[in-house]
Amino acid sequence: MIATEKMKVGEQPTGNPMEISVIRIQGSGNGPRVYIQANVHGAEVQGNAVIYQLLEFFRQHPPEGDVVLVPLANPMGINQKSGEFTLGRFDPVTGVNWNRQYHFDASLIAPFCEEYRHAEETVIREAFRGQLRQHLHERLNSPWGLTCGQHLAINLQLMAVEADIVLDLHTGPISARHLYVPEYARERARYFNIPLNILIPSDFSGAMDEASFSPWWQLSEAFAKFGRPLPVMVDAFTIELGSQEKLNVQAAREDALGICQYLQHQGLWSATQVVECEPVTQHACYLKDYKAFFSPAGGQVEYHAAVNQPLAAGEPLVTLWHFNALASEACERRDLALHCDAIPVLHFASASVNQGTELYKVMTNTFPL
Repeated sequence: MIATEKMKVGEQPTGNPMEISVIRIQGSGNGPRVYIQANVHGAEVQGNAVIYQLLEFFRQHPPEGDVVLVPLANPMGINQKSGEFTLGRFDPVTGVNWNRQYHFDASLIAPFCEEYRHAEETVIREAFRGQLRQHLHERLNSPWGLTCGQHLAINLQLMAVEADIVLDLHTGPISARHLYVPEYARERARYFNIPLNILIPSDFSGAMDEASFSPWWQLSEAFAKFGRPLPVMVDAFTIELGSQEKLNVQAAREDALGICQYLQHQGLWSATQVVECEPVTQHACYLKDYKAFFSPAGGQVEYHAAVNQPLAAGEPLVTLWHFNALASEACERRDLALHCDAIPVLHFASASVNQGTELYKVMTNTFPL
C-alpha cells in the first residue's frame, strides 16, 4: 500500500505552513525499515528523479519492509533563487548549511550502556531508538525555540530515526557520482555500484547520515568496552548523484537500481533476486585523504581535470587567468597542478573565483573498495 501525506516543517512570515510530501509504502513482511530523502540542498534536484524511479520499482516489486520517501525535502532551499541560479545550500537567515543542523547528544550513550549492558539485542534496539526519539522531541519543543533550519532538520530526523536504513540523496557542484561510507559498512557499500567512495569515521558534525549512524556506531563501541560485541544496528549513507542544477530522469534509473541492489542485500526483498547491476570499478579513500584544493589567487579558471578520471601528479589541474590586465605584461596565466596522484571528485561550478575558493575536491591514496 502506498500513501502520501503532507507534513508541516515550518512557517512562512505570512503564517502559512511550509509543508513537504511524505510517501509511505507499507511493507508486506518483516524487512528493514527504510527512509530516503532528497533535495535538502535546493540546487540538488537529481535525487527527486531517483525517488521517482524507486517508487516505480517498488510498485513492481513490493518491499517486505516499510519504506518512507521524501522528495523535495526542503521547500525553503529549492525556492532560494537568484536569477537562474538556486542558492539553497545555506539557511539565508543564519548562514548555516541546511545539512548541518541535525541533532545527536553523545552524553546519553554512557548511562544507556550502564543500564542495558545485559539486555537482549532487540530490547537494546527499541530502548535506544526510544531515547533518540525522546531527545529529538525535547529539542523540537525547546523553551528557547529553534531556528528555521533546525525545525526542518528535526522534523526530518524524527522520521529517519525510526528506520534501519537511511539514505540522503545529494549532488555536488560539477561532480562525479560518489558515496560517503561509514567505515563499518564498507563491505555492504559496494552494492550501491558507485565508482568513488569516501570512508568516514563515527564522528558527528551535524549531517543526516551522521545523525543516523553515529549514535548506533558509538553505542556499539561503548558496549565493546564492556567486553560485549554489539552490531551497528543502523546503516546510513549520503549518496552524491552527480552535478547540481541538472535533472535526468532516465539516468536516475541507474542509481535507483544500485540502491535497490543494496536494499536487496539488506533484506528488503526475500528469497528471489529482484535486481543485479553491471558492476563498475570502485575506488575508495579515507576521509582524511579526501582533499580540497583552494585557489591561490582570484581570477578566471579554466578547469582541465575531468572528474572520475585518475590524474597523475604534475598533470594540468586548472589554468588561472588574470584578464584585468589585458595587453600588458601584468596579464598572466598560472598553470596549476597537484603534487600527488589523485582522482578528482568534483570542482567549483563557476569560472570566476576569489582567492581561497575551493576549486577541486580529490581522492588521494586510493584503493579498491
